[in-house]
Amino acid sequence: MTGWNTGDIPALDGRVAVVTGANGGLGYVIARELARKGAHVVLACRSEARGSAAVERLVEEVPGAAVEPGRLDLGDLAGIREFAYGLPYERLDLLVNNAGVMALPHGTTADGFETQFGVNHLGHFALTGLLLPTLLATPGARVVTVSSFLHALGKVDPRDLNSVRRYGRWTAYGRSKSANLLFTHELARRLAARDDAWDVRAVAAHPGYARTGLMTAGPRAEGRRLATGLMGLASRVVAQPAEAGALPVLYAATAPGVPSDSFTGPSFAMWRGAPAPSRRAPWTLDDAMGERLWAASERLTGVTYEALRT
Repeated sequence: MTGWNTGDIPALDGRVAVVTGANGGLGYVIARELARKGAHVVLACRSEARGSAAVERLVEEVPGAAVEPGRLDLGDLAGIREFAYGLPYERLDLLVNNAGVMALPHGTTADGFETQFGVNHLGHFALTGLLLPTLLATPGARVVTVSSFLHALGKVDPRDLNSVRRYGRWTAYGRSKSANLLFTHELARRLAARDDAWDVRAVAAHPGYARTGLMTAGPRAEGRRLATGLMGLASRVVAQPAEAGALPVLYAATAPGVPSDSFTGPSFAMWRGAPAPSRRAPWTLDDAMGERLWAASERLTGVTYEALRT
């Protein structure tokens, strides 16, 4: 994968993709490049207005692109069900679980979950489960879940998934990103256990340190001007652009031969550079922990993966 770039994405004509959080940043770049290669892309965004604006912008950049907005609030289980049940397509080749929040002050979702765990993990767990029948009906489908090299900041605690005992914004973020990787591991394991040769792969990726609005969202929400400014400065000086950060995700989503349960990130110190296999904390490959998180996620969301019962 040395030097891999968007020019290496194969033709995607006839494929259908859903990209969450596609109104800006990494998600927008991912959606644009998939559409450029011929995929029909649903830009799943929390804000209808921002989603529609992103579609207009994308069509200007890629004339003739087959794209559409879809309203999806990953912090609202009822809204996730509405989005999933409203998709009119009989096939789904690619689901990119990209949307996320980072290092926010403590808050809860519409269903009472800690915001970062609820949006970053539980929302995508529910969405993937609801779309699973369509994914399973599509040969070669992939589920790509976007984690972070900062997953190492927090190990999933099955006794305190919602960080009730003690909340630290960065620890909670790390836990949610570790949950993304554990989910990928357990989904890949369950898919592999099937004996009917379903060719659906669950993979993960991360952008390294990419220049998006994610880093400043937390301090801005708290009105911490100095922290917002410092985060913004660091992003401008150190981070790679969103176009570069999107490459590992696009590789995981489209490159031939990407193994299930792989974790792709930038090649240089997990920070920047061409896509490459990325290191991950050992707890994200723990079968027992994956099973416990899976069972808790089904219980909390009410979304059960009946086709993958072990």
